[in-house]
Amino acid sequence: MRPYERYQQEVLETSLWLSEHGYFGSLRGTGGNVSVRIPQEGLLAITPSSVKYAELAPADICIVDFSGAMVEGTKPPSVEAGLHAAVYRERPDANAVIHTHQLYGSVFAVLNEPIPALFDEVALALGEKVEVAPYALSGSPELAANVAGKLGNNANAYIIQNHGVIVLGKTMDKALLATELLEKIAHIYYLALSTGRPVTTLPAAIQDMVRSLRDFEVAEARKARTKTPAA
Repeated sequence: MRPYERYQQEVLETSLWLSEHGYFGSLRGTGGNVSVRIPQEGLLAITPSSVKYAELAPADICIVDFSGAMVEGTKPPSVEAGLHAAVYRERPDANAVIHTHQLYGSVFAVLNEPIPALFDEVALALGEKVEVAPYALSGSPELAANVAGKLGNNANAYIIQNHGVIVLGKTMDKALLATELLEKIAHIYYLALSTGRPVTTLPAAIQDMVRSLRDFEVAEARKARTKTPAA
C-alpha cells in the first residue's frame, strides 16, 4: 500500500457518494471538493481540479502541504486547496472538510441568509447557527480569508454567499453527516419560511449549551494539537 493510500481512498469514497447523491450540484460536473487531514505530517489529501468523480482512482487524489505545494499526485489539486488549508489551520478539531453546491444549502447562499438553531440534535452536530461567509471568487485567497474569519464560532457548517456550503468534522464520517444534516435543516427552514408564519428557534438556554459544548471541544483539540504541531 502506498503511504497515503488510505487517505486517498477515504476522500474518493466520500466524493463519489456526494456526487451520486447530488451534493455537488450536477452528476456530470466537477464542482465541489473534499479533503482529509493527514495527521503528524502537516499535509492533506484533496480532490483534483476539473476531473469527473466517476473517472478518479485513489492515486488521483492529491497530497499537498498547507501552502498548496504538491507532495504526491499527477493532477493539479482543487482550486479550493487554500480554503481547506485555512480551515485546518484555524480549527484544530477539523480532520475532514467537504465543500458542496447542495441544493437547499445553496438557496441560503443566494439569499445571504444564515440558518438558526432549530433542532437540538442538528445544533449539536452543526453548531448554534449556520453563518454566511461573504462572497469572493472561487479559489481566491480572499475566499479562504472570508471563511476563516467565520470559523471562530466553532460551528461545523457554513454557507458561502453566492457559492455553496462548507462543512467540517472530527472525522470524515462526521463531516459527511454534517453535510446531510445541513441539507435537511436548510430544506426544512426553506419550507417553514415559505408558509409566511413565524419560525421558532431553540430556547436560549439550549443555544448557550450548544455553544459551550462546541467551544470546549475545539479548546481540547487545540491543546492536543499544540503537543503535536505538525498534525
